[in-house]
Amino acid sequence: MDYIAPVQTNANLIGRLDCLLSFAKVAQSNKYIRPIVDDSDVIDIHSGRHPVIEKQLPLGESYIANDVYLDGEKQQIIIITGPNMAGKSALLRQTALITLMAQTGCFVPAESARIGLVDKIFTRVGASDNISVGESTFMVEMNEASDILNNLSSRSLVLFDELGRGTSTYDGISIAWAIVEYIHEHPQFRAKTLFATHYHELNEMERSFKRIKNYNVSVKEVGNKVIFMRKLIPGGSEHSFGIHVAKMAGMPKSIVKRSNEILKQLENENRQEGISSKPVKNIASAAEGYQLNFFQLDDPVLSRVRDEIRNMDVNNLTPLEALNKLSEIRKIITGK
Repeated sequence: MDYIAPVQTNANLIGRLDCLLSFAKVAQSNKYIRPIVDDSDVIDIHSGRHPVIEKQLPLGESYIANDVYLDGEKQQIIIITGPNMAGKSALLRQTALITLMAQTGCFVPAESARIGLVDKIFTRVGASDNISVGESTFMVEMNEASDILNNLSSRSLVLFDELGRGTSTYDGISIAWAIVEYIHEHPQFRAKTLFATHYHELNEMERSFKRIKNYNVSVKEVGNKVIFMRKLIPGGSEHSFGIHVAKMAGMPKSIVKRSNEILKQLENENRQEGISSKPVKNIASAAEGYQLNFFQLDDPVLSRVRDEIRNMDVNNLTPLEALNKLSEIRKIITGK
């Protein structure tokens, strides 16, 4: 019994030394820098990196570093748009990690960093549901968002990733807009916020709210390919490149082709009215369907077969005419 207190004290001291030694070793081996932690309302990170992702990159590939600046006067909220896989989520996570690491006394993965004290880091990142209590993905999203908005402070750091995607397009845009507006117009607190979204309509908020700024994670189009630059630059983005990502994932060519057709139709006919209006019926009626999938291939022979079948008056064909037509289609396919 006499040794319990000294052993506990020694364990506590050894634990602290172990933690500090780990901080020192990871900082030295990964070229971390000493951040400035002060009492300001500024988060100013230059060439920040994600401490985990940069260690998992292929040999010879370097992490694309990014700058993030937030304060309570000029740039309280950043709306980040850009394609899938471009690095929006990684940017949100690295900002939270750098802020947390700095306040624990650790050096951080950046060229320089000034971190004004943060009392709470709120995140709404990733999609999940809670089926054990009957909660959908969207319900979980709204519960977490509600908890964030009810507990804001002037020193909060808020990270929203794709908020509102669990419901219909217009509902999602409306909720996302209202939440960003609420954070900006809060009568007491100016919580610093990063809001990553595919809702390009939110870029309009920059015109009406002085502390909201648009940024996007850039890409470069070369021919029919998309190169992810992973660099955060000022300005909004108007294109998500979702179909390109689907193609990269190995989606069947017929689906990629059909997606492009639908996208062009929506953009041409429905630019002003939105997705829920009449052209969706036209898109549905124009679909060739899963069972006719092989007719969607870019093959002139199959296109001729399709045309022959489409032009047949099946109800008025005699058995002999049907056999002759079948013979003609066989000649088209075999060339004999």
